[in-house]
Order: sequence, then structure tokens, then C-alpha cells
Amino acid sequence: MTRTYIDLHTHSTSSDGGDSPSELISLARKAGVTTLALTDHDTIDGVEEAMEAGRKLGVNVIPGCELSVATEHGELHLVGLWTSPDGTRLKQAMHDLQEHRTTRNLHIVQKLQALDIPITYEDVLEIAGTGSVGRPHIARVLMDKGYVRSMYHAFEVYLGDKGLAHVPKKVLSPKEGVTLLKEEGATVSIAHMYLHRYPLDWLEDMVATLAGFGMDAIEAYHSEHDARSTRKAVDLAARHGLALTGGSDYHGAIKPDIRLGRGKGGLYVPPFVLDDLIALRRKQGLPV
Repeated sequence: MTRTYIDLHTHSTSSDGGDSPSELISLARKAGVTTLALTDHDTIDGVEEAMEAGRKLGVNVIPGCELSVATEHGELHLVGLWTSPDGTRLKQAMHDLQEHRTTRNLHIVQKLQALDIPITYEDVLEIAGTGSVGRPHIARVLMDKGYVRSMYHAFEVYLGDKGLAHVPKKVLSPKEGVTLLKEEGATVSIAHMYLHRYPLDWLEDMVATLAGFGMDAIEAYHSEHDARSTRKAVDLAARHGLALTGGSDYHGAIKPDIRLGRGKGGLYVPPFVLDDLIALRRKQGLPV
């Protein structure tokens, strides 16, 4: 029997991914992904296109998004699944964040130019195509021009929180992020919580805080989570009565080592994850 895959964390050209929403769904079908959530950064603009492609190709598409929230240790990311396409407050908040993102990207390029790295914003736009510009596109320009060896190197030296060209990002507070998503009927999870290497005790306390705000789940299955991290996330979710989610965090050519549904090769989101999320939403009286 052919194995099928679930992927509840992906990105398209509507944010910093490399494939259009419809291309993403076509690739998902070829990869054996039967259910996919489109979770672009700070936007739901690609959701309608993805869902239409899903209806044509037989892929179950869950509308979603990924929001950043600010903490004393740095950013955390929240994924909202089953976001409402008519959520006016969510759309307005995302519009404000997108405007800030554009200003921030321009400032990053200016800081790189001040470091005698002669890239232009036009270079970045060429890489991004019709999509929303993000730091991975700037990193790609730095790679293509030979200023860094890899995406990781670009963020470590220039674009990360401690990088030479870092520009702070406008983000919501944890409570604002959870509340915004919950008010729009989304199922909310904390994404790739072990990716940032924050203090473990603090992370566990933050999960408890987010759960108190109404967070529903923890993203236990992720491309950057090893088996130990996944087990820790599963145990933490059980202690707080939270559901589990999982996904590849696929970005297409921007992160070429990550595949839909499979991550870096060892990712597999068990079917019960989706079943439990659907059961939770039905218990909450929310549509699926």
C-alpha cells in the first residue's frame, strides 16, 4: 500500500516560498500529500488559489497562516489552521504587518550596502518574483553573489537577530497573536518550538502561558525536529492537554533540502494528528 502524507506547515510565493499556491498543490499531489495546510507568513492571500487547486486535484487544503510573536528571548511563531477567509480583523492586522515587512526589507538592504555589500532591492525583487519579499530572498541574493556560503551562513552573519544587518521586526505579543487567531476561528499551535534553542524551562513555561491564552496544539513533527525533540514536544503537549500538529515548513527552492510531507527525509506526520485536530474543532463547534 502506498504511503500518503499530511503536511500542515507550508509556504508559497504569497510569502517567502518558491512556488505559487497552485503549483504547491500540484507538487503536493505528486508527492502523495493528501492534506496540506498553506500557512504563509503574515498573509492569507494565497489561500483561495490553493483551495481552488485542491478542489481540482483532489488535495484537501486547509487555510492557514503563520504569525510571529515577540518574547524576551526572541520571536516565536504561531500557526493558525482553518483560518476564516472572511476574517476582516485578521486581514487588517496582516496588511499592517506586510507594510512593515516591506519597510524592514528595504532597511536590511540599506544596512548591507553600508557594509560594502552592493546588492540592490531590485536584486531581491527579482528572486522573489511576484511573491511577498522576505529575508530568505535577501539571503538567496547574498548566496548567488558569493557573499555567503549558505542560507544558514547568511542568517548567522547578516540577517539573524544578532546579524550585522539585522532590523527589528514588528510583531504581536503572544497574547495578541493567539487572541487574533482564535477570534477568527483558527486552531492555534506553536511552531517548531525547539528550532530557536531557547532555554527549555522558559519554553515550557511559555507553552503553559500560551495554553492559558487559548492555544490548542504544539507542532511536534517538523523538518528541524529530531526524534528527541519530537518526543519532548509530544510529552509537553500531553502534560498541558494540547493536541499535536506537524508539517515540513516547505519553502520550495528557497530551502531546497526540505520536501513536501517528508521534510529532510525523516518526517512523517501520523494520520491521527489530523484526526485529533478535526475532532477538537468539532468539539469546539468549529467548522472543518
